[in-house]
Amino acid sequence: MNEKLREQFTKWYEEDDHQQIIDTILAMPEAEQDYEVVSELGRAYNNVGQYEEAVVQLDRVSREGEGDAKWHYRRGYGLYYLKRYEEAIQAFSKANLLEPGDETVEELLEWSRSGADKQHREAARRAARQAASRENSSAEREPLAGMDLSDFWEDSEYAGKAYESEPLTDAMIASVEEELGYKLPASYIALMKQRNGGIPKATCFPTEEATSWAEDHIAISGMLGIGRDKSYSLCGDMGSRFMIEDWGYPDIGVMICDCPSAGHDIVMLDYRACGREGEPEVIHVDQEAGYEITFLAGNFEEFIRGLVTEEAYDTSEEDKKEDLRRVNEGQFSPLLTELCESVTEIDQIEARIRRICRQVVEEKGHFSFHADELSCLMYDVQFWLYTRSYPDTSRQHYLDIYSKMIAFGGGFGQGGYAPAWITDWLDQRIREGRIVQECGKLRFTDQAAADLIQKLKAFGSD
Repeated sequence: MNEKLREQFTKWYEEDDHQQIIDTILAMPEAEQDYEVVSELGRAYNNVGQYEEAVVQLDRVSREGEGDAKWHYRRGYGLYYLKRYEEAIQAFSKANLLEPGDETVEELLEWSRSGADKQHREAARRAARQAASRENSSAEREPLAGMDLSDFWEDSEYAGKAYESEPLTDAMIASVEEELGYKLPASYIALMKQRNGGIPKATCFPTEEATSWAEDHIAISGMLGIGRDKSYSLCGDMGSRFMIEDWGYPDIGVMICDCPSAGHDIVMLDYRACGREGEPEVIHVDQEAGYEITFLAGNFEEFIRGLVTEEAYDTSEEDKKEDLRRVNEGQFSPLLTELCESVTEIDQIEARIRRICRQVVEEKGHFSFHADELSCLMYDVQFWLYTRSYPDTSRQHYLDIYSKMIAFGGGFGQGGYAPAWITDWLDQRIREGRIVQECGKLRFTDQAAADLIQKLKAFGSD
């Protein structure tokens, strides 16, 4: 690779323009794609999250890379995010042997070992539970036999509105199974015939591995009914195919439960081992950990029999205290700090933001934004702050930058967010005429900005 091209790649790398590196290399004649060029292509694919392609490209030059620590590191990086932990361990170990002392390599090597250990434990637990399930199911019996469902469901207006579909019919079962491409478990169908979706009173399931939710359990928000009429039904607009196609969850089965993280983890039926007509396992899929899969139960009936109430793990008071500390004392992200420092229209903007967010925590018990009034106010505040400093902001640019203000804002941050809430809020503001788009650039109208400033003034500084 010549020096000019090397400098150009370095520039694009520093600007996070990894796709430009990929496009440039792919446009080059294959004869000009030497070892260094292909290695850069593998790194760029890693940096845009195309890990499978990164490994494929790096394997093209495996002979030349054998003695290069960077090649082993880049290959190990892709393997790690593909959850091929054993292979990643080999790659990082070789990189560490060739150039000892690199903290990043050592950290990823440790993570790979942890991932491999978890996979081994999961495989052992899965095998044990499958054996137990086969033994228990050797005699034919009615699904949910002996299970008292009279007190299984929570009765609430929200549960009925968001989850509970129309009473189940055989025609609907057949139609939904055809659309999803999977045969639903008999125990799931039996439960849905009792009530077609809803919120169980017991919403926690114990785990032996930590997840993004807790050290020892996962929690569900509700259980999806068999239908299409409710957003949270199997074929609804927030159902199984939506989470797979729009949120990137693995296409290995059917989402049956959503979780309190607003989309950042879900519970699925996993058909990989049994095929589309078999009895699926139940798994937890954690988007926050790169769609990491945690085995929960050998079948659906085992899963619902294992649910326990949140009182067994109630940390709500501690969580609320921690989130109050976060909004009171947490350091703003560099971007949010920069935006607040430029505000002249109103004094003490940082203190006012903290007061709004403190009220969010007091009302919800945790620091997160959804579609309520205070959340929408904070969406407005962030949009106003950003577009007044960066008036050339397009819709896509804003959606890309949003998470760097509060969602993943470090000390004063939420640790995640649901992109759909942001796009829904933005579309609503555009429909209302409060946000306008001119030549591809978004901004509040002068009146909308003035109204927002008045609302902020109502949240007096501390």
